[in-house]
Amino acid sequence: MKNLQELIDSKSNLVDYFYNDTISQYHKSRTSLFATLIAPEYTNWREEQKAWRESAVLFNQSHHMPVLYVKGPDAKKLLSYLSPCSFANLATDRAKQYIACTPRGHHVGDCILNYYGEDEGFELISGMPVLNWVRYHGETGGYNVEFRFDPTTPYSPDGRRTKYRFQLEGPNARKILDEICEGGWPEIKFFHTAYVSIAGCKVHVLRHGMAGHAGAEISGPFDDMDRVRNAILKAGEAYGLLQAGTRTYYSTPLEDGWIPYPLPGIYTGEELRSYREWLSADSWEANMQLGGSLYTGNIEDYYWTPWALGYERLVKFDHDFIGREALEAQLKAPKRVKRSLKWNEEDVMKVFASQFGDGPMYKAIEMPTAYFGWPQADEVRSTDGRLVGMSQYCGYNINERDMISLCGIDEDYAAIGTEVVLTWGEVNGGSRKPHVERHQQTTIRATVSSIPYSKAAQAKLRAVI
Repeated sequence: MKNLQELIDSKSNLVDYFYNDTISQYHKSRTSLFATLIAPEYTNWREEQKAWRESAVLFNQSHHMPVLYVKGPDAKKLLSYLSPCSFANLATDRAKQYIACTPRGHHVGDCILNYYGEDEGFELISGMPVLNWVRYHGETGGYNVEFRFDPTTPYSPDGRRTKYRFQLEGPNARKILDEICEGGWPEIKFFHTAYVSIAGCKVHVLRHGMAGHAGAEISGPFDDMDRVRNAILKAGEAYGLLQAGTRTYYSTPLEDGWIPYPLPGIYTGEELRSYREWLSADSWEANMQLGGSLYTGNIEDYYWTPWALGYERLVKFDHDFIGREALEAQLKAPKRVKRSLKWNEEDVMKVFASQFGDGPMYKAIEMPTAYFGWPQADEVRSTDGRLVGMSQYCGYNINERDMISLCGIDEDYAAIGTEVVLTWGEVNGGSRKPHVERHQQTTIRATVSSIPYSKAAQAKLRAVI
């Protein structure tokens, strides 16, 4: 098979295939691809989670995020047409969270977008489904644009990237940045950017919070990586700075409320056939790995909309874009919205207790991240049994000492404090995924909660640092 469409045509049930027989790129990254580049833990994930709330933490993002560079006379035109995001306020000192939708209004993907002016163009960071979507339309739509794709380190022919990238986070981040930046740290509004000098190196900084706290993304030429990192670590010694490994890194969405990598809504619809034929049979989209209690025969049951992902603030109807009519119609209809779920402690303990003694054994809850699909898809039901939502990202936050998940839930059940029931574990004793053990399903009561989950994150996420 040469492309995704041929792969789909060869499967009688695409959901079953994604549920049982794929190994996602994410699962590979958790196990072996990045272990020699970024340690799973530098101390232990519990202390590293505490550091983003109590002192400071440094995440290394240099190796795992693909980047697409886009430039040319039609670059802005292309990117604007593909996204509900407005480009009316485009500026070189302002980043964007960039999203794209299908003609039917289903979410394709999201990424961070930086703009460096007409000569250098745009930088799209992470989010393979949206990077592929942009490349396809740029290559097939007659646009005068140039692309340069920077793959993740394991897939780079020489093991190098164009840029290094770090995230410095926590209440002491500002003190560290003040000390290492020549002339001090400039005041930067949320999602705005600036250039500073660290250890004699020109550094691009983005005011951005990953773990829901005051933080900054720091990037620059790959050759400067060690010099800049060493300066950060040396200054951070006096402020309790810890390096965070991948186990901690992948738990950050539970605090800031971002839902990573939902299933792109591109597997159905004749209008997207040519796109599926453009995608290869071993593409990211061909290796999605569904996991969790939601199991249906319809792949569209796993699609998301911008509203369910909490992106309503990004959707602007000030320009023409793919999916505009569909999104306008969705506004007038019942829809899902994004919420956190706080899992009931007694029911969580029931799952842990099932690992000992006699009786049914439920799907083990791993910590700090508990999901076992990429994406995860767990049923969320009302107390009277109605299916009212889909829970995706789940895990443990030591700062709150709670099990939390992120979900899209029907508006009628989205009020803070509403009691719902999450089904935990897979159907038929578990799928064929090699990392999923045999188990029985059970239910976990949950309480609808705010996004971000913690009050501390709500207060600090958008603060000037």
